[in-house]
Amino acid sequence: MIPTIKQIANKANVSIATVSRALNNDIRVTDETREKVLRISKELNYKPNLAARNFVKKTSYTIGLILPDISDEFFTDIIRGVDEITYKNGYFTMVASSHKHRTLTDSIVAFSNSGLVGGVILLLSSVTAEIKNLLQQSKIPVVVIGGGKEEQGFDTVAIDNYQGAFTATEYLIRKKGFKKIAHITGPQENDDAFLRKKGFLDACKKYDVTVNKTFMIDGDFTRDSGYNGFIKLYGSSHKPEAIFAANDMMALGCYDAASYLNVRIPDDIALVGFDDIFVSQYLSPGLTTVRVQIEEVGRAAANILVDKLNGINGKQHPLVKISTELIIRSSC
Repeated sequence: MIPTIKQIANKANVSIATVSRALNNDIRVTDETREKVLRISKELNYKPNLAARNFVKKTSYTIGLILPDISDEFFTDIIRGVDEITYKNGYFTMVASSHKHRTLTDSIVAFSNSGLVGGVILLLSSVTAEIKNLLQQSKIPVVVIGGGKEEQGFDTVAIDNYQGAFTATEYLIRKKGFKKIAHITGPQENDDAFLRKKGFLDACKKYDVTVNKTFMIDGDFTRDSGYNGFIKLYGSSHKPEAIFAANDMMALGCYDAASYLNVRIPDDIALVGFDDIFVSQYLSPGLTTVRVQIEEVGRAAANILVDKLNGINGKQHPLVKISTELIIRSSC
């Protein structure tokens, strides 16, 4: 039998109206009564009727999440983090993927105008003027995941890409003693890639390591670009001692190229990645990389949006940075 508000009211010895107010954080309910109602509702495993609640409060208890690709491991971790928080707070998560058949703009407009969602979490590699204008005109609360190159004027959660790259490069220089370090970048229109490159260059500058122009290789975050970058670097007369790849997928391409050229990692060349994707720990040798707390990014974004929807905190979060951690394995 599905538990009802009436059952909670009877057990708590309060009115149905009081139970409803307590479940909706109404300030007219005392802390003692609210705690009792919440405890009993949890004991009974009570779940609110979202359709009825939406009708009464004229709002939606569904949060929209727009991602570039729901099949990628990175994005599934985002979903898990967001859903953990929305579930705890009585919301549902509706996921949409922007792709060749449905653009990012289409997804934003659809969520904004549909009335199906109370707010939107949006993952972006960078914030264009068009998207910024669209978000500012949006009728619903929005939290952006990504960007981070500068404050955008709305709530944003981003990985601390700069510090992660700086720490990885500092490790190569100070702990390992390398002076000839190459960097395979991501696409520079991507804020993550831009900040990782900046962190690399600033660390080299701080420790007086000259960066050879031939050691800066343009990549695009794909395995193929890592492979091609490694081939180019190792085909040069001036070979690097170490490579910092801007993500683990490009580092995987470096492993492929090293195997093809019979180059030994780390004996002949050291390698560091960024992201700590699932496979990184199982490579031979294991990949030294910057661990990104992807689920925590999702949780932080969801917490900000839920607070906004519940009217708990009107404070704007121009840029919340989620810290990274350097994971030392055998590739360096």
